[in-house]
Amino acid sequence: MVRLDQMPEGQRKHLKELPCPTFETNPWVEGPPLNERRVAIVSTAGLHRREDRPFTPEPGDYYRIIPGDIRAAELLMSHMSTNFDHTGFQQDWNVLFPIDRLREFDEEGIIGSVADFHYSFMGALDPMQMEKDARRLASILKGDHVDALLLVPV
Repeated sequence: MVRLDQMPEGQRKHLKELPCPTFETNPWVEGPPLNERRVAIVSTAGLHRREDRPFTPEPGDYYRIIPGDIRAAELLMSHMSTNFDHTGFQQDWNVLFPIDRLREFDEEGIIGSVADFHYSFMGALDPMQMEKDARRLASILKGDHVDALLLVPV
């Protein structure tokens, strides 16, 4: 990732002036202890399976479904930006998609289980445009009995 002080003045100014929402620190809902929770990953890294089409700037093309049994070699990133460094992901995919760590937590009994499916959004979009898809995804997660998310913003 490029440091803010190394960016051209116009880009630096734009990023400094972007609104940043704030959220309550209290959970929206109560739930079971962590060792009973089913956990899914939601990333904003623009990840997808090798056979899936890359993300496009088309309206509604916001996320991809990633199976929980995926291997690193099957996962690509189509988040493209001159300000985005892919080195960490190329060295260890768990930087952006920590599925191996979740599997370890499951084996150790730290979490209840790992969800069958995970989700990666294209992060360079206005989140307000994704509300309809986010609501649909919430319904899918409920259907998979997911009661905890590991949010990985990129």
